[in-house]
Amino acid sequence: MKRLYEPEAYDTSYWPESFWRASVEEVPEHPALEGDREAEVAIIGAGYTGLGAALELAERYGTEPVLLDAAQPGWGASGRNGGFACIGGSKLPDATVIERHGLDAAQEFHRFQRAAIDTVADNLDRYGIEADTHSEGELCLAHRPGGLAELRAEAETARRRYGLATEVLSRPELAERGMGAGTFHGGLITRAGFALNPMKYVLGLARAAGAAGVAIHGQSPVTAIRRDGARWRLETPGGTLRTGRVIVATNGYSSEDIPPALAGVVLPALSSILVTRPLEPAELQTAGWRSDMMAYDTRRLLHYFRLMPCGRFLFGTRGGLSAGPGAARQVRAMARRQFEAIFPGWAHVETPWFWSGLVALTGSLTPVLTAAPGTEGVILALGYHGNGVATGSHAGRVAAALAMGEDRRPALLRAAPRRFPLPRLRRTALRAAYAAYALRDGPVGA
Repeated sequence: MKRLYEPEAYDTSYWPESFWRASVEEVPEHPALEGDREAEVAIIGAGYTGLGAALELAERYGTEPVLLDAAQPGWGASGRNGGFACIGGSKLPDATVIERHGLDAAQEFHRFQRAAIDTVADNLDRYGIEADTHSEGELCLAHRPGGLAELRAEAETARRRYGLATEVLSRPELAERGMGAGTFHGGLITRAGFALNPMKYVLGLARAAGAAGVAIHGQSPVTAIRRDGARWRLETPGGTLRTGRVIVATNGYSSEDIPPALAGVVLPALSSILVTRPLEPAELQTAGWRSDMMAYDTRRLLHYFRLMPCGRFLFGTRGGLSAGPGAARQVRAMARRQFEAIFPGWAHVETPWFWSGLVALTGSLTPVLTAAPGTEGVILALGYHGNGVATGSHAGRVAAALAMGEDRRPALLRAAPRRFPLPRLRRTALRAAYAAYALRDGPVGA
């Protein structure tokens, strides 16, 4: 398998020591594929997208898909993220979308993102998944003094162009609402989305898929995909699966050659998370943060954080460049320094939990939701730019429809996937971009 990071990033022999993994009593072990099987539709990847696609195929189209995963549901990004079910999925600036595709296309894509949040809410309700949900909307925080004016302009555009309910808060108003960490200069609340426990959510989807008749095979990495007459043959260490159609939903854990059309399309990037011990009321007061609102800052190397129902605080960051053990220790130390710089009132608070995972950037800066070029019958559904809880959940449903001949995609996602220029130098380019972003962002906590 052709992957960009060190082997440690893909080692499925153990689970990451995350707070999410510890928050569930049991993680079911789905058996590996053994022998030779046939299926109408095969799905590679048992995260939000793959499970969403499987449920759509089983419930709407009456098929019995077979789902293959290199590990188990929840092992990858779907069980490692910050639990933000919100608008997102693309890094293409709004102005660029309008310039290239027109206002109608931008508004259609926005409706797709809003529908994605609704899909998560519907999944939770329909399948009775208890996922520790909380809050309404998310808060974007200006890390520079001049950032508040930019947020005001963004709020006005969001209201006028997309009908979003927004609220701009000054620095004193943030403090009044329990969001005054002391290092931010104002904020923009967007009333769309909510927070959840991502592991409980993905395991709930897996239970629902199993109840719907979906065959889920864990520890079954697809090592090759080949033509077999009019069908496809997926090869795993324990067996093969012949199928007429394939949905590839591997996101940041993709292999460049499965299928070969994925080569150069995705750039995985590390996202890392700290979680504190439970905080005392006095500690919340001292730091000036009492809100359970999902929050992130305006830095290019952003931070994202939230106070969870259990009283612990989650703090996430970008910027890691290696998955090796030595690099992981350095990233943890970096994340801790940034946590203390933004929340100096919690400098004494322990952060016993730390883990990392791979998000997926794409050459087009938009999700990939299309047929693989030159590969009839293979659908690619991946690339959510760190916002896959909602977008990935919805993309799975849409990918299933596409595999069955029904196109529900917004126009923006109908283009063929775009490769990164000089794909062999993707990680080198990422390193250079991170250095430039750090200079542009300025010191953390300043």
